[in-house]
Amino acid sequence: MDKIDFLRAIAAENSTQGLNLKQSTWKKPHRRHKATRQLITDEWKRITNDAEKHKDKNLLTYFNVEAPPSVYPTKKYCDITGLKANYKSPGNGLRFCNSEVYSLVIKPMAPGVDQEYLKLRGDNVVLK
Repeated sequence: MDKIDFLRAIAAENSTQGLNLKQSTWKKPHRRHKATRQLITDEWKRITNDAEKHKDKNLLTYFNVEAPPSVYPTKKYCDITGLKANYKSPGNGLRFCNSEVYSLVIKPMAPGVDQEYLKLRGDNVVLK
């Protein structure tokens, strides 16, 4: 048996002729996909109807839905300007966004003022 006869035999075994794979009642849908807004609306209706069925007086909002903690690292912001901070002062631990903020504000800062900035961030150290 040569290769061509072998391939024909395999093709005959795997033939789908005579098989009724599609249901006779199947019709092609008019729309391929729902719009995103429609999906969100449908899901919101489903969730709120479930809450009403269970006599839950608390309606679901974005604030009371339980979610796992984020896997992304926390963002760090400059203690002086509020911009994204890429640096941290080695002396007092204040975060800053560029060298200009460090040289003009953080470096000449009086003692104790840095603790006030850290207290705002909730990172101050209280010595007893």
